[in-house]
Amino acid sequence: MKDGFGREIDYLRISVTDKCNLRCKYCMPECGVNSVEHAEVLSLEEIYRIVRIMVPLGIKKLRFTGGEPLVRKNLVKLIADVGSLTGIEDIAMTTNGILLKENIRSLKSAGLNRVNISLDTLDRGIFKNITGCDALTDVLEAIDEAVLAGMEVKINCVSCRELNEESIESVAELARERAVDVRFIELMPIGCGKNYSAIPSGEILARLEKAYGVCKKTVSCKNGETAQYDTFDGFRGRIGFISPLSHQFCGACNRIRLTATGRLKLCLHYDDGIELKPLLRGGKSDEEIRDCITEAVENKPKAHAFSDGDMGGNEEQRKMVQIGG
Repeated sequence: MKDGFGREIDYLRISVTDKCNLRCKYCMPECGVNSVEHAEVLSLEEIYRIVRIMVPLGIKKLRFTGGEPLVRKNLVKLIADVGSLTGIEDIAMTTNGILLKENIRSLKSAGLNRVNISLDTLDRGIFKNITGCDALTDVLEAIDEAVLAGMEVKINCVSCRELNEESIESVAELARERAVDVRFIELMPIGCGKNYSAIPSGEILARLEKAYGVCKKTVSCKNGETAQYDTFDGFRGRIGFISPLSHQFCGACNRIRLTATGRLKLCLHYDDGIELKPLLRGGKSDEEIRDCITEAVENKPKAHAFSDGDMGGNEEQRKMVQIGG
């Protein structure tokens, strides 16, 4: 399946819930957001059907997100079910890690290949300030348990001037001490993220080279991968940079998103997309839904426009927790 710019779309990110057990300041207001009614959220059977419909279109890589995906009941069964589909090659999850330790073995048995764990600091006080929860120990234990289980583990650290600027080097230490990749992500100005300032990737790299020496090499990105990886002497893992603001990577974008309420979202920055829930619940056939998806993907925007200012009202207005990370 190709979009109107010839990009091969083979990666679907699936938000299974808009609920989260943390209140990260750049993602969700302190008071939270109004959760949608249960009936408006796609059932696991509906999510499975969408994946089954999209596999013949070339979707072969899945990532489950939220909110926090592990608060969704029976997620393990959904992962096992989609993993049984011929054509699915890779299943990953992005999680805050709070509930991961107790679920890691069943997730791996179900077919989860990789896990990205969000962690912005190793300081207990800063962690609580950012997330509203005193659960740093739970996340660190989950990281170790995932590594022990043989999972490919990546740590996602959103770099934010006002919240965790002093934590950069300590988070990077995780890649020196453990066989994990630590990725520093430039905060995108979406939802609550507009209230904070991103730390450019180049600035973070300069700080890490001051602390650990010149990076050993730069690892080229795989097709469609958003991170650029560097290695440092003495590190067991790699340091990655996801730089949507300073180094736009839209030209190789291979992904689309499915929100918890059934909207197929084509680009993180734009409100463009198509509502699949009415099609699923309105008696449309797999072929009819597949045709609608193909038509929508052809209109995927060429690139985000975070630095362009006024977008004529087409900018995404929802919080990240409502979109899916």
